[in-house]
This record gives sequence, structure tokens and C-alpha cells, in this order.
Amino acid sequence: MKGGFQYGGQAVIEGVMMRGPKTRSIAVRRPDNSIVTDKRPIGSITQKLPFLKWPGIRGVVVLFESLAMGLEALSYSASQAVDEEEELTKKEMILTILFALGLAVLLFVVLPTAVTHWAAAAVQNPFWNNVIEGIVRIGVFLAYVVAISRVKDIQRVFQYHGAEHKVINAYEAGEPLETENVQRYSTLHPRCGTSFLLIVMVVSIFVFAILGHNEDILWRVLSRVLLLPVVAGLSYELLKLSGRYAHNRLCRAVIAPGLWLQKLTTGEPDDRQVEVAITALKAVLEEGETHVG
Repeated sequence: MKGGFQYGGQAVIEGVMMRGPKTRSIAVRRPDNSIVTDKRPIGSITQKLPFLKWPGIRGVVVLFESLAMGLEALSYSASQAVDEEEELTKKEMILTILFALGLAVLLFVVLPTAVTHWAAAAVQNPFWNNVIEGIVRIGVFLAYVVAISRVKDIQRVFQYHGAEHKVINAYEAGEPLETENVQRYSTLHPRCGTSFLLIVMVVSIFVFAILGHNEDILWRVLSRVLLLPVVAGLSYELLKLSGRYAHNRLCRAVIAPGLWLQKLTTGEPDDRQVEVAITALKAVLEEGETHVG
């Protein structure tokens, strides 16, 4: 990896978005079977405010910037996949992000906290209350993933998710980016956002445990929402470490649950889907990097 940059991306509708050090690209399979690519330069608020690159803070910045970039990619891919040119406006994207964040807080913060609060009378230990809350949160997340994985269109997105991982794995192994080579690699990757979400849920158990137990349900929910940036920041650092030391035996054991979870959010792609993912990654690689090793 040139300069040590960790390439990555996300699956979109009938395509893949890849992010490089200076640009991002979206490759989408159009209804006429052609592949269209949209490549644009990217920036970050950290360029103007360097302190936002500090460990513990950068994870929150990356999370919000990734949400905005991911939503833009989804909007573009939707317009291309159905042969229309209309994309979301900035106002619509902001409203969509706020709605998505609100739904996430409702499902993964409010619901688990409320369930645990009602059951707290049976468990007086604050630590175990937080453990139970964490288990409920993971259970809700798993139920959500299983439910959406039954939707045919989501299954297609999960296949592109697998294609994205295969291409990144092949590139990091130094393989020429050709479909036959890429198909030999795994659909799982330690830096996946799915693994990040699982890390967030585990880290939240220990962070929220610091608060102890409060009888006021409103304060319990509010305190967890306020601590989400802390949880996200710590989780991001752990995810970076897991990717850096993925070959360490102890680290492999720690990241294994995240990889197992990815089996629910990735699918085995066909050659055409892998071709799209290769196109997206090649667009952001700097000259000479497409045939490393």
C-alpha cells in the first residue's frame, strides 16, 4: 500500500464506492450493462483543523464524513442504476443523515436502555445491568441485519459488499487487479464497517458502566447519546489496530466475532460485480499501483 494508506469503501446500489487518499470513485453497473464511474477529489475538515486528527477524536470525524460521502454515493448509484439523472440535494442529504442517525439512536440506544431499565429490579448490580443492556443491543442489531438480509435488493448490495472486500484483500496481498485473481480472496475484511459496529456495541458496555445505574430513564438515554462520540472514537482506534495487526494470533481471536458477523452482511459476488469493484478501486489508485507486487 503506497504511503501506507488503507483503501476502503462501501457497497452501493449496483456498484461500489472506493476512497483513496485524495479522491473517491463510484463505479455502477447501468441497465445497459455498461459501467459508469464518477471520480471526485475529496477533502476533510481535519485539513483546516489538524487537532481533529488526534486519536480519540478522529474516529468521530471519520464517522460523520463517511456518512455524508456514503449517502452521496448511494444517491448517485441509485440515479445510475435506474437510468435517471436526479440526485439528492444537500438539504435532502442532511435530512436523510439526521433521520438515519435518529433511527439508529432509537433502535440501538433507546430500545435497549428502556428494556434494561424495566428489568433492572431483578438485577441490582450496575455492571451487569450494562452487560445485559449491551447484549440486548447486539440482539437488536442482529435481528435488524437478519431482517434486511431477506430483502432481494439488499442481498444484491451485500454481494457488492463482498466484491469490495475481495478487491481490497487482493490489492493488499499484492495481486494484479484482475477478476480471476480477485475471486480467490475472502469476502471478509477486518476493517469493515460491520466489525466497527460490533466493536461500538462491546465498547459501549464498558463506557456506559462508568455511569453506574440511574433510575431516571430519560437521563440514562441522554447520557448514552452524549457518550456516543467517546464510544465511536475509542472503537475507531480499536478497529485501526485490528487492521494493522490482523496477522497476530491474539488479534485474530479478538476480531473473529466481527468477521463472523460479516457473513451476514456480505455475499459471494459474481464476476460482473467484481469487475465493478475493480473499476472503482483502480480509479482511486495512483499511477503504478494497480499491479503491485
